[in-house]
Amino acid sequence: MIKGRVQLKKGKEFSIQRFHPWIFSGAIGKLEGAVMDGDWVTVVSAGGKVLGHGHYQNGSIAVRMLSFLKAEPSADLYREKIEAAYTLREKAGIVSNDTTAFRLIHGEGDGLPGLIIDFYEGVAVVQAHSFGMHADRNLISEALRKVLGQKLIAVYYKSKATLPGKVKEAQQDGYLFGMAAVPHVVLEHAHKFYVDWEEGQKTGFFLDQRENRKLLSEFSSGKKVLNTFCYTGGFSVYALQGSAALVHSVDASEKAIELTRKNIELNGFSATQHECFAIDTFEFLKDKNDVYDLIILDPPAFAKHRDARHQAVKGYQRLNAEAMKVIKKGGILFTFSCSQVVDRQLFYDTVVSAAIQAGRDVKVLYQLTQSPDHPVSMFHPEGEYLKGLVLYVA
Repeated sequence: MIKGRVQLKKGKEFSIQRFHPWIFSGAIGKLEGAVMDGDWVTVVSAGGKVLGHGHYQNGSIAVRMLSFLKAEPSADLYREKIEAAYTLREKAGIVSNDTTAFRLIHGEGDGLPGLIIDFYEGVAVVQAHSFGMHADRNLISEALRKVLGQKLIAVYYKSKATLPGKVKEAQQDGYLFGMAAVPHVVLEHAHKFYVDWEEGQKTGFFLDQRENRKLLSEFSSGKKVLNTFCYTGGFSVYALQGSAALVHSVDASEKAIELTRKNIELNGFSATQHECFAIDTFEFLKDKNDVYDLIILDPPAFAKHRDARHQAVKGYQRLNAEAMKVIKKGGILFTFSCSQVVDRQLFYDTVVSAAIQAGRDVKVLYQLTQSPDHPVSMFHPEGEYLKGLVLYVA
């Protein structure tokens, strides 16, 4: 399994000793062996002390640590980590008859950097974000079968869009084990949703907002609700289940709007309770003064790298200011950022600027994050990417 050895420069071992899973290229003093992208390597200090083992990849993050033990990883490493992750989700109360879709592996949060696995009522959708996880995809599939047993009917590998470099050009998405029809109906807090991992965004559904959607339903009774950037209509379904008087769903994508309509119908709601609009959110918000009691702002990542952060902040500020200007007095605003490079404090400060620009008195009711099946390792705070605020706009 081990193909080479990475020796760190003097003083660069401290982050690994604190169990941070990334080794940056600048920390490497010497690379020994004919190591290729995706190979397993042993990581040692400048003095030769074994610090652990991980996947090597030429780039800024040169090694992703999968083990901090001196001994070489066993053949059961993936099984052990997937088993531990499943147990965590059971203990957190996520796995239930009412919720049959959840994130099973959340990269660094579950000790498997570069790997995402979402579980959709019998189907595991695997995404590799590193060469190492791509190389080990069949081992991962075998480990899933061992851990989940009869609960697993198929493993779908969906990494063409997430793999680095030229390897993605030759990669085709497809089944590593079994097959399943799409769209596939799953339950989330007893609400029904169609999931299409073959054609949908990411792995097919955004699981990270589960608990935030549930909270929204508690605010929805009798309200006129606007769900922007609605994608599959998750927040819209929860608002209607929470007895909203009316829900409008907005997305620039016709495909997303069609998915929302299907999910609304799947849950038994009529067109008199809900209406869809395929239009840009900024355009839609024009001339909507005092129409909505509750607005959801859940845009896609405005910045995927640091170079785009400044423009992203301007985008978040403008979006929140426009929503604050039009929402009814005493309205509730659920606002989010999933841009990892926009940290919690920067997002908060940006929303403060938006409130000043809008000239509204705004109070914070809740500060939100991703659902617990997207755990954040205390040794890897970068794993917290979803930030949210529930605001009262006076």
